[in-house]
Amino acid sequence: MSTLTVSFSELSKNSKRVADAVERAQRVHVTRRDGEDLYLTTERHDRQREQTADVTARLLAALIGSDEGARAVLSALPAVFPWVRHLSAEEIREFVVDLVDVTRDVVELDVHAGLHRVTAEWRATARVLADPELAAELTGPLPGDDHGEVVES
Repeated sequence: MSTLTVSFSELSKNSKRVADAVERAQRVHVTRRDGEDLYLTTERHDRQREQTADVTARLLAALIGSDEGARAVLSALPAVFPWVRHLSAEEIREFVVDLVDVTRDVVELDVHAGLHRVTAEWRATARVLADPELAAELTGPLPGDDHGEVVES
């Protein structure tokens, strides 16, 4: 899907024309030199995106709620996240639970960064486990003296 792009200065100079473009395209990318780019969207388009996230979260939660659905999700996981092959069965189950929880957060809390964080963290874990020497180094005992009990602060 191609998104119309306009500069911030064009938006400020021709706001009516850009607003009309947003209504036609539902979403316009606004580039800025002095800050992060923006997207202008219609309320209807944003509501539809929220509904998509809600359906996706509920579908995923319902699937893992049954043995057959959970098997289907586990079977499909490597097609979406090829690196899961480096995780143990228990780690894959934990990843799926984290994935379901974070998709619920997208819907309930409007927090989208969690999905990126969860997948990045589990991918990093898989990357470590894919390298046996690195995995052994990071999961083995620390060299040197015992530094005593860790106390909660």
